[in-house]
Amino acid sequence: MPRYTSYPTVQDFCADVDATVFADWLMRIPPGSQVSLYVHIPFCRKLCWFCACRTQSAQSDEQVRHYVEALKAEMALIKSRLPEGVTLSHVHWGGGTPNLLAGDMIRTLAKAQYDLAPLVPDGDFSVEIDPNECSAERLDALCEAGMTRASIGVQDFDIEIQQAIGRFQSYEATHCLIEMLRGRGVDDISADLLLGLPHQTPEQLTETVQKLLSFSPNRIAAYLYAHMPSVARRQAMIPSETLPTPEARLELFETAKRLFLWDGYREVGIDHFARGEDNLVRAQSEGRLRRSFQGYTDDTNDVLIGIGASAISRFPQGYIQNATGTTAHAEAIAGGTFSSCRGHIFAGEDQVRGRLIEALLCDFRIQRDDILARFAVSAKWLEMILEKTASAFPGMIEVTQDGLFLREHARPLTRVIARSLDAHAFGTAGQPSTT
Repeated sequence: MPRYTSYPTVQDFCADVDATVFADWLMRIPPGSQVSLYVHIPFCRKLCWFCACRTQSAQSDEQVRHYVEALKAEMALIKSRLPEGVTLSHVHWGGGTPNLLAGDMIRTLAKAQYDLAPLVPDGDFSVEIDPNECSAERLDALCEAGMTRASIGVQDFDIEIQQAIGRFQSYEATHCLIEMLRGRGVDDISADLLLGLPHQTPEQLTETVQKLLSFSPNRIAAYLYAHMPSVARRQAMIPSETLPTPEARLELFETAKRLFLWDGYREVGIDHFARGEDNLVRAQSEGRLRRSFQGYTDDTNDVLIGIGASAISRFPQGYIQNATGTTAHAEAIAGGTFSSCRGHIFAGEDQVRGRLIEALLCDFRIQRDDILARFAVSAKWLEMILEKTASAFPGMIEVTQDGLFLREHARPLTRVIARSLDAHAFGTAGQPSTT
C-alpha cells in the first residue's frame, strides 16, 4: 500500500522528464523564494535486510569522498541555473548514513550547500544519524554545519529481532549518541520505530518503547514494516513466515500508540507522535501539516531540490528524479549536465487529487471550501468524488456540508481509503473529468 509521500507515487514516474526539464524548472523558481533541499548519502557500512531505501555498501572512504565531490559539483551546477536571492528554509541529509562521512567531508559538503544558498536564520537542518557510526569529530562537524535536528533510526532494541533484520544497535550506543547530541545543543531529536518485524510481540515491543521513551525524543515515527522482497531484494533474507499477521500488526501499532499517548505525546497523522511543543503538532493544529518524502513535515515550500543519486525534486510543475546509480549520477555531473532521468509532469486532476490524499493523511478530513478555493474544479465534481469515496467505505466516512470526515475507527485504514482517490492506481488518470 503506497505511503503517498508524493502523488503520483514514484512507481508512476516515467522517463520523459529529463535534465533539460530540470534545468528549466530551476530557472522558473521566483527570485527571492525560500526552497527546501534534500541531500542523499546512499552509503552504509552494512546493509540492513529490512531497508527498501536506495543504499549501497561503502567499500572504501575514497569511494565516499568521490561521491561528495560529485555532490559539490552538482550544487555548483544548480547554482548556475538558480535565480537570485533564493534561500533555504528546510534542509535534510538522508540516506544511507550521512554521518558515515568523515569530518572534513561534512565540512566540504556544508560549504557547497551554503555556496548554493544560505539557510534562513530560523531554518531547519535535519540529519539522519546512525549510532553505530557516531564519533565526536563527526558530530562536531555536523553542529558546525548548522544541524538543528537529529533523526535516529531505532527500529527495535530486541536482540532476536535485530538478528532477524540484520541490524545491530544497542540501547547503550543510542543513549550515548543522544547524550552527545544534547551536550552539543541539539535538543530536537526524532526517532523511528518499525512495527510488524519478525518475532515482534506486544510484550517485547512494550520494552523497546519504554527504552525509547527514556530518551524523551521530540518526535517518534512508528512505521509499519513493508515486506517487498520483489522490490528490495535484501528483504528476502527475512523469512515471511516469521512476520506478524495483519491482525497482529494492528495490535502492535495500538500497543505503541497507547504507550506514546500515556507518556504525553500527541498523535500526528497516521504514524507520527510528537511532544506538544513540537512544530508538527503546531502545524497540525493550524492546518499546515504536509506530506513529504521524509513523512510528515511543516515544510510548505513549493520547491524541494533533491541532490545526489536517486534524489527526487518537487516543483510546482511536477516531480523529477536523479539517476539511481552513483556512477551514472557522477558521470552526468562531470559531463556538465544533471542526471535527471525520470519523473512526472502534473496534468489533469493530479494536483487536486494529490491534495485530497494529503488532506486525508494529515487531517483525516477533506474540507470542501479548501479544495474549491485552491483548484479550478466544480462543486459538482468534488461532491461526486466525496460521495463515491464514502459509499466505498460504508460506516467509516461522514460527508457533511463542510466536507468529508473519517470516523475514528476508520483511521487505521486511511491509506486504503486514500488509495481509492488515486487515479493512477486504477488506470483512470488523464481521463476526462467534470471539472
